[in-house]
Amino acid sequence: QVQLVESGGGLVQPRGSLRLSCAASIDTFENYAFAWYRQAPGKQREWVAIISAQEHTNYAHSVKGRFAISRDNTRNMIYLQMNSLKPEDSAVYYCTVGDGGTKDYNPRSWGQGTQVTVSA
Repeated sequence: QVQLVESGGGLVQPRGSLRLSCAASIDTFENYAFAWYRQAPGKQREWVAIISAQEHTNYAHSVKGRFAISRDNTRNMIYLQMNSLKPEDSAVYYCTVGDGGTKDYNPRSWGQGTQVTVSA
């Protein structure tokens, strides 16, 4: 049974920073790729960032240069450092684990999500 639990969301002012965390209960954590998705009200869910088992990373164009995904295989944790936040980054952020790598990722389990609100 895979369990993903996100934390770290909240209210932040524009140009501020937040770090999201995802605690993963999964066997052989180090063998899997993980990705963050987000969904804003009235919008489609969109992919944000991915980190492969080999720690290769990739980002959506809208967050490249501002967000950084990382993993800690000793703690079964995934992180998303978000800097220079904009109001359009406001969304529920979801942690996922899946098959494949950065180019052929297919999510198979989702966390419950954590709300990020960027507002003055």
